[in-house]
Amino acid sequence: MRRGSWKIRIFIGLAIVAFAFIKRCNSKEENPYTGRVQNINMTSEQEIAIGLQSAPQMAQQHGGLYPDERLQSFVDAVGNKLVNNSIARETPYNYDFHLLADDRTINAFALPGGQIFITYALFSQLTEDQLAGVLGHEIGHVIGRHSAERIADSKFWETLTMGASVGADMGGLVSGIGQNKLLTNGRGDELESDELGVLFMIQSGYEPEEMITVMKILKAAAGPNRVPEFQSTHPDPENRIQKIKEAIAKYRGQK
Repeated sequence: MRRGSWKIRIFIGLAIVAFAFIKRCNSKEENPYTGRVQNINMTSEQEIAIGLQSAPQMAQQHGGLYPDERLQSFVDAVGNKLVNNSIARETPYNYDFHLLADDRTINAFALPGGQIFITYALFSQLTEDQLAGVLGHEIGHVIGRHSAERIADSKFWETLTMGASVGADMGGLVSGIGQNKLLTNGRGDELESDELGVLFMIQSGYEPEEMITVMKILKAAAGPNRVPEFQSTHPDPENRIQKIKEAIAKYRGQK
């Protein structure tokens, strides 16, 4: 009975693993805006719904919205200028820009479907061109469908982990591999968003070199011992500067 039970567990585990890989292969699609082939298991409508549902909670975590409609309108104007002068206007996403009241946390982030946030702590240190660099980067995350890709990757590794746990009690090992894979892909997402952000800045008449200045501001914000929240979700700014310079050289003159 024990031997039979063990064989059944192996069979079920292998079936689950095979299902995970088959599903992953069938979920590949080319992003029409970046040309990159991705594993995506949701529609753009679902991305928009997730973003809209999550936005109030994200704002609450940062003290709500900044209580100055003039500054919020300024953020909207810069964000909409980037959207209207780039391929972002052709996407199905609804771009909303939110200035958060948080005056201590240096951060900016995007939810699936076009909900984009920047804290007052970061906003207050930026010129208009630098703000455009930050918002352009976050628009790049939306167009790149990075959140949807991470969700699909997470579901894949969860299924793979379940199969390994059932079949050979190796779930912890596989899960660890999955986390490393997600972190590696995340760095690629940031570099892709940096490049898109540079392109959007150029197309909208902003100085793309100010994206490099943003990286220096973020690096300085960390100080000698403190790591800002921004760096918990983004690679070290110093490591991104060279790629930004390459993107500027690539897109300079393209409008």
